[in-house]
Parts: sequence; structure tokens; C-alpha cells
Amino acid sequence: MADTASAAEQKLAWNPFKTPSKGLASVLPFWGKAPTTKEDHAAEAALLSHGRLSVATDSQTPSAVAGLVSKITDVEIDASGNYIHTLSIEQASGRPSKHNLVITHGYFTGLGFFFRNYDELSKVDGWNVYSIDWLGMGRSSRPTYTSQRASEDQRVAAAESFFVESLEEWRSRMGLEKMTLCGHSFGGYMSALYALKYPERVEKLVLVSPIGIPEPPEGYEEMLRNGGGPLRKPPTPTPSPGQSQTPEAPQSAKPTADDVAKPGIRRVMFFRMAMNLWERNFAPQWVVRSAGPFGRRLIDWYIGRFSWLSEEQRVSLAAYAHQISVLPGSSESALGDILRPGAFARRPLVGRIAGLQMPTVFMYGKNDWVDYTGGAEVIERIGGRVATNMYRIPKAGHNLHLENPADFNKAMVREMKVLD
Repeated sequence: MADTASAAEQKLAWNPFKTPSKGLASVLPFWGKAPTTKEDHAAEAALLSHGRLSVATDSQTPSAVAGLVSKITDVEIDASGNYIHTLSIEQASGRPSKHNLVITHGYFTGLGFFFRNYDELSKVDGWNVYSIDWLGMGRSSRPTYTSQRASEDQRVAAAESFFVESLEEWRSRMGLEKMTLCGHSFGGYMSALYALKYPERVEKLVLVSPIGIPEPPEGYEEMLRNGGGPLRKPPTPTPSPGQSQTPEAPQSAKPTADDVAKPGIRRVMFFRMAMNLWERNFAPQWVVRSAGPFGRRLIDWYIGRFSWLSEEQRVSLAAYAHQISVLPGSSESALGDILRPGAFARRPLVGRIAGLQMPTVFMYGKNDWVDYTGGAEVIERIGGRVATNMYRIPKAGHNLHLENPADFNKAMVREMKVLD
């Protein structure tokens, strides 16, 4: 009887349309099914096992393997019971630890997306490795997220504070005095802002294909007015082999309004509809929730393009991605508060993070859709005031840690050892 009541309560609590609240599932309650905590953990554990990582949960006693203790915990960060889902790979008792690496994931992903990296990174002597799910994402708690509409500046500031302050509270609860902070994509954006506000807590900052750095190109506003004609950018020059790990100069030529293609009426209508959805904080996770059983097919199609993974890895990654995507909506809707269409930041970082006070590293894939010249411009503005470096990982795009883990891990280990 108790089990039946528990199941009923769980079903009532499950609301895949918490943000937003409308959709097919609201009239067909059987359309979606809540993933249970057990199912969540199973999907995550199966994915991590591909990276030779076996972790204990809150209810289990972790044991040391090769001098390391790996565990998954939910770290409470406030009096309301909100928590940040955390993977910890720590030096076993009696082994010295001098540094802490904290990894933050990108949008529409979670800590599981680094399953190909944990094994190598945790082997660096004297380092503890932590990876988190951002508050309201992954398997972290899902508090109600409300966009601030008073002004664009307030809208951006509130969204940034939501993530930065929750990360600081997590750090405090974990008792980490200092850390090397590594953020991918959206996580890179937030990690950079954290380092700006709490520089005394960050030994080194590693930004992996971070979004939101450059100013929009010339012609951007006209592109929006014209209904989304593509900006034709000049080809990115290919560096010589000796330049692959050094900062590269930003391109001098920028597209202008004359380079904007004139779209047809259908494109204009579609673009304006997409713009409206973006401004209303529409998130792709809503599509997955709305699609019910077809949502998994969408995820399978997306992950199925990851040809650099084995079939077994793709199956596990798709199962994990689907589980974290159908959880109640929360801070995923913050993306529209931070970025404008085209993934340009409402408050670009290029002029904000030039004041960074710690060694800063940028990493991009050679085939990355995020333009590395944004990072190069930040390095130029820093002007040697602090140590900087840039890597462009070969045979990789935006998810360079997944696509070419060997070279990504090698670069990360190199930067970790520099601190020793």
C-alpha cells in the first residue's frame, strides 16, 4: 500500500511542462512518464562506466580504487533543499591532494558528457576532480526559474546571478578554498563570470569553446530586421602547424550589411516565429517533453550523429540525455535571457573578462562552430598581464572533449601540471 501511495505521489509531482506549462502532455497525462531516481542513476552509471568509472551514491560506502574514491552526491546549497548533483573523484585517505579541478557542463547536457575524460584527468597526482550539474539542469534540483523582464540588463544580471551564486554556494558547502575551473560552452560563459566575481577562489580558468564572448558582427541588427539572411563571413585562415597551440590573431575583415542575403517570405516568417519563441525563453527540452515517446527518438537521432562514439556509447549517452531532458523545466529557459539569436551574448564577455586575474586557457575544436577569434581577442586585451594559452584541438568540433578525448585530455593534463 505504501508503494502504491508513493507511486501516486510521484506521478502527481511529475510535471514535464512546469516551464512552460502548456502542451500535448497537459491533455494526455499518459503521454509522458516520469523518470524515477533509480532510472536516472542507472542511465548515468551506465554512461560513466564507459569511461572506466564506477561510482558510489549517497546510500553507498565508496571504496578506493587505484588510490581514488569516486562518488555521486547531491550537495544541498540552501535552506529550501535545492541541491547540485556532484561527481567527486578524490584522493584516498592518506594521499596528499594539492589542487581541485571543477568541471561545468554546457547547455542541454550534464556531467555525464565528460565520461571520456574523467579517467585520465583523475590520474594526475595530487588532484581531486569534481564535476557538477548546474542548478536546474542535469540531475540537480529543479527550482522554479522566472525570467526578469524589467529591462534587458536586469534580465541578464538575474540569469547570471542564478548560476554564479549557486556555484559559489556549492563551493562553500564542499569546503574548496581554491579550484581550477573548467567550463564548456554555456558552462564556460558562467565559469568566466564566476572567476570575475570570485577571483580569489580560482587558481586557473579553462574555457572550453565558451559561448558569448564576441560582439555581434556588423550587419547583425539588419539581419534581424531583414528576417534572418545569413551573414557571409570570410573563410577562417588555417594556421601553420607551429601555431596550433598559440593565440591567433582575430580576423580583421568583418561582414557588413551588404553581405546579408535577402531571404524569401517563408524564411522571414519562420525566422520571426523563431525569434518570438527565443524571446519567450523557449527551450529545446520542451520539445523532447512534449513529444512523449517520440522525444527519445529525437534524442537518438541527435546522438546518433556522434560517429566518433561506439554504438554502445551512443546508446548509453542517448539514454542519459533523454533522462535529464524530460525532468521538469527549470533554468534551461535562462538561455534566452543571456543570449540573443545566433548565440551572441546580450552582454558580450569580450569587454568584461579582459580583467581576469588568474591564468586563463582557451580551448576550441578545429571544426568548432564557436569562433576561436573571440578567445584570441580576450588574450590580446589581457596583454600578458596574466598567463594565457590557446589550444585548437584537431579532429574535433564544439564537443571537443567527446570528439577527440585523447588530445583534449593531453591539453588538460598539461595545464593541470603547470600548477604543480
